[in-house]
Amino acid sequence: MAEKRKKPDSFLKIPFPGKIKPMLAVLSDKPFNSKEWIFEIKWDGYRVIAKKKNRTAALSSRSLNSFDRLFPEIKKALQTVKGDFVIDGEATAMDDNDRSNFQQLQNHLKTGKGNIVYCVFDLLWLNGYSTEMMPVTERKELLRDLINGFDNIIYSEHIHNNGIKLFREAKKLRFEGIIAKKADSFYYENTRSNSWLKIKTENTIDAVICGYTEPRGSRKYFGALLLGVYINNMLIYIGHTGTGFNGSNQKPLFALMQKYISAISPFEIVPKPNAPVTWLKPALVCEVKFSHMTNDGILRHPVFLRMRDDKAAEEVTISSQKKKKITI
Repeated sequence: MAEKRKKPDSFLKIPFPGKIKPMLAVLSDKPFNSKEWIFEIKWDGYRVIAKKKNRTAALSSRSLNSFDRLFPEIKKALQTVKGDFVIDGEATAMDDNDRSNFQQLQNHLKTGKGNIVYCVFDLLWLNGYSTEMMPVTERKELLRDLINGFDNIIYSEHIHNNGIKLFREAKKLRFEGIIAKKADSFYYENTRSNSWLKIKTENTIDAVICGYTEPRGSRKYFGALLLGVYINNMLIYIGHTGTGFNGSNQKPLFALMQKYISAISPFEIVPKPNAPVTWLKPALVCEVKFSHMTNDGILRHPVFLRMRDDKAAEEVTISSQKKKKITI
């Protein structure tokens, strides 16, 4: 087990950490190969920081909310791991094809059912020592030794150099994408770093739901969602989507939106949709896929994918979602 390993020189003795917000990745254009990088599958779930001290474990979200009640079996399993630690990972639901499925995860939050696992990919603190200033490959080596023999805690494997091959496999298996990490990179809490890149198999963006239009014809509840993102602390319109909805997601979403109805538009510049609009306070976040974004910042062919109740509206900035071109 990891606690029996010789302490690396880069270990820093510090007290048990308090509140931790995770390191975040920059969105990148396309996969690449490089001997200086490692590549992992991007899991489709909720980011979870897990802490354990003196046989007591605690789970928290990226916004520091407790996940203890949402994932009790994960917490129970972590409490049996030897030693004290802080781990970074993703809680997700695995479908019958061993593929992470966000819809099944959200269903679990309502029903308590489903194959819920914790995919762990980083180790931040171990038995009195910070590991954040160790290269990610060394942190993962310690993590792999620490976590083994659990059905619902999965070590996130990685490959060296061949990101293009992993991306093609991820696309073939319909995973959300891959994560590229500089092999010698450190862990920087609450930082979006170019040392970590997320490369998605589809164009997607998180957006604030700012209103909805009246339904037409046989459509029920609402016609389309009006979407926005924050640019320089101002909420800017990026388009609307009326597709991606069905009987199972449209009715509950409509009921949820009733709690946030507003008499005024939340946008800095009010758009002019082609149907009457009910405005909403900027609180709800969703994810949409799209073909491309126009030069004036409007999404083309956006399709609703899911709600992002793990993300606060003020986090939805255009700067956090711009694709960065990387030259290898």
